[in-house]
Amino acid sequence: MTAGARIKPCCEEAQISLRTYRRWVTSSVVVEDKRPNAVRPVPSNKLSEKEISAIRDICHQPEYANLPPSQIVPRLADKGIYVASESSFYRILKQHEELIHRGRAKPRHTQKAPTTYTATASKQLWSWDITYLPSRVKGQFFYLYMIIDIFSRKIVGQEVHEQENGISAAKLLERTMLLEQVYQEKSTLVLHSDNGAPMKSYTFKAKLEALGIVASYSRPRVSNDNPFIESLFKTVKYNQLWPSRGFESITEARKWVKNFVAWYNNQHLHSQIGFITPNQRHEGLDTELMANRKKVYTEAKQKNPQRWSKDIRNWESPKEVYLNPDKQKNRIKDKVA
Repeated sequence: MTAGARIKPCCEEAQISLRTYRRWVTSSVVVEDKRPNAVRPVPSNKLSEKEISAIRDICHQPEYANLPPSQIVPRLADKGIYVASESSFYRILKQHEELIHRGRAKPRHTQKAPTTYTATASKQLWSWDITYLPSRVKGQFFYLYMIIDIFSRKIVGQEVHEQENGISAAKLLERTMLLEQVYQEKSTLVLHSDNGAPMKSYTFKAKLEALGIVASYSRPRVSNDNPFIESLFKTVKYNQLWPSRGFESITEARKWVKNFVAWYNNQHLHSQIGFITPNQRHEGLDTELMANRKKVYTEAKQKNPQRWSKDIRNWESPKEVYLNPDKQKNRIKDKVA
């Protein structure tokens, strides 16, 4: 603060509140923190040692050993017994490190967020999934396998099958690597997917290991962990040429998907990569294209500067693409900036 910093950021850095700071600092003199040595009166409603012991004894009884306090307290009430509240039961058990999972079922656990990956060029980070393609027979579906390069958004691999399994997925992945010329000895490729049966099959995992690919998985039942392929599937099914009645045969489905991929990779101007086609981004042509767009806009502004209240449009492609970025780290970066 003497060097010119504000009080509030200083308090946040020291992990104290403004009220604490003002209580400690009187007449520009920092007084001693009296909280550790403060004499606090004992609460009048505090449980006695006898009551605490009674709570523990009840929870240790065979009748209640496998039940949580939320089940124990009502059962005691049915017998006309009241020892303490449900929250008191929980608090006492926690203090004595006895608040553990009670019963034979697996304890609930929180899924960790998936690892954050960053792509700075093509052939570094891929994502894949399988989606349904409806047929004209009710209840019958075909299965579209798709692999997308997250950096360029190019569909690098696709196939349509009558069923979903790890064998078909493994063959598609191997063919895609050959087509994209991703060699095993030079590969640093990461392949992200959800937790479906084909993705977790032993056949597919063995193929990943044989090809030297790093596997990345979403959290169970969290579609946001695999957003790029989910967004692509929406583009597939909301395309204006999508057959609303379904596909007559698997041959027709394969032909339609092939035409869609050709359009998507070579004609579709993708908004998230600066309105260029995925193929242009994949082949590194976006730098020249963006420079030309910038030149056109600069010349237009010079001809009619009164029409431009701000700078010209930002014609730049993103240099980095993140998969499941760490939100906490991003907040810290923004704060530092």
